[in-house]
Amino acid sequence: MNNRSLRVGVVMGGPSSEHDISLLTGRNVLIGLTQTGHNAHPVYIAENGNWFLGSKRGVAFDPIDICSKFDVMFNATHGEYGEDGRLSQVFEHCRVPFTGSGVAASALAMNKIISREIFMQAGLRVPRAVPIRADEFDPKKHMSQIHRMSAPPWVVKPASRGSSVGVSIAQTFQQLEEAIHHAFLYDKQILVEEYIQGKEITCGVLENVNGERHHALHPIEIIPPEGQFFDHQVKYDGSTKEMPAPFYGEMLRQIHSAAVTAHTALGCRHYSRTDMIVKGTKIYVLELNTLPGLTSESLFPKAARWAKLELPDLLDHLIQLAVRTS
Repeated sequence: MNNRSLRVGVVMGGPSSEHDISLLTGRNVLIGLTQTGHNAHPVYIAENGNWFLGSKRGVAFDPIDICSKFDVMFNATHGEYGEDGRLSQVFEHCRVPFTGSGVAASALAMNKIISREIFMQAGLRVPRAVPIRADEFDPKKHMSQIHRMSAPPWVVKPASRGSSVGVSIAQTFQQLEEAIHHAFLYDKQILVEEYIQGKEITCGVLENVNGERHHALHPIEIIPPEGQFFDHQVKYDGSTKEMPAPFYGEMLRQIHSAAVTAHTALGCRHYSRTDMIVKGTKIYVLELNTLPGLTSESLFPKAARWAKLELPDLLDHLIQLAVRTS
């Protein structure tokens, strides 16, 4: 088989709060794979979970039938279903090679409560946090726990959502309770974290590059507009500034080490992107994304480009990794 001309199904959409962002990633992936000579076709998963070949119109297909038409599947989804291991489980059941992490690593990374425990066991520093379940929420009890954990502000986030969906920063107890109820709209489990004031960075890991099993890309510093934070709206409205993070020498080595440690601790494969806060000499790991966005504005392709790896070559590399690790 000529690995430079594979039949690739680019899977996008899905029953996720990040459905539309996934479509942007999927379209970008289709263009890039076509430029490298692959025979790439869109596979659309509707918000109700139905699978379509080519577009969102027409007859829905069984996922097994669709996967049988391709040599490899490119997972261009984001958020729940696509990124939590359920879609990986479909691919594994169909015995078709696919990009991105497997079932277990995807599920672990998607759950911020579980993943932070794994990060700590691996020796990584994480912000202090109070996990809360919707059916156990007791305002008096949990407000007291949060107050003992740290002074305000606090970061409130759903446990299993990506792209900062449902995330708020609370400055007062009234805002905190409102933020908690807001996060519960997206998930039955949430996390209230201490707010770490520092440089917000993200660092990608790409496997089998430059002779390294796990190659850490140069981190990117994220600078939201004054008075705002990197929430879902700011992330995609074009107002955020991104730049190569100004770290070199030992600090850069530690950032790279943290990203690789997070990647390997969860058992990820192919690629990932880890979000962190750097405060002084301390690095706090926030979360890991097993399917970084691949839109024209996404951070992972920008970091790869600084490493002289343009998007079409990056996509081809991911396809080759999928074929070799199947």
